[in-house]
Amino acid sequence: MKTFRIAIWVGVLILAGILGWVTLNLDTSKDVVAEAPYGVPFTLVSQSGQPITEQALRGKPTALFFGFTHCPEVCPTTLYELNGWMEKVDPDGTKLQAYFVTVDPERDTPEVINQYVSNVSKRIIGISGPPDKVTEVIKGFRIYAKKVPVDDKDPNGDYTMDHYASVFLLDSAGRFAGTIAYGENPDTAVKKLENLVSKG
Repeated sequence: MKTFRIAIWVGVLILAGILGWVTLNLDTSKDVVAEAPYGVPFTLVSQSGQPITEQALRGKPTALFFGFTHCPEVCPTTLYELNGWMEKVDPDGTKLQAYFVTVDPERDTPEVINQYVSNVSKRIIGISGPPDKVTEVIKGFRIYAKKVPVDDKDPNGDYTMDHYASVFLLDSAGRFAGTIAYGENPDTAVKKLENLVSKG
């Protein structure tokens, strides 16, 4: 009986050690992920027609939104609101930057996206590029985006895009720092941006 109890305690100690090791490694891996810039390296095209890479998402806190110019409500509303929040949080435009990346590069050429974004904001920069390159970025940033035919009977006709509608917040090192949901309370959104700027 005594030997049986000793065996049980030895088993418990071994199990505790294994669990401790697993927990330590999980915590370490979380730290590694948190320290890495969010997304993937890329080379796309800004609304001005110039090459733009992931390095644009460094140096300042960044608000990053994925959408498309034919979007009837979510995208124009988000861009308009984001511009207003940025004006409140960073009126001089020196501490915070924002980018709008198309999920519909077939229609959203740099020229199209330039006209679209410029009508709403002088502070948000539109990004487009070759469809295959944009697709890589969408996957790399884990964005849901799907082409949806307007008419089910004509899959090759006009279409819209179903897509993730939140704004990503990245710190000055490009690391994930949170999101602003579509329809978020304006005061909450402003506070999130203030916190992002304060942390740098």
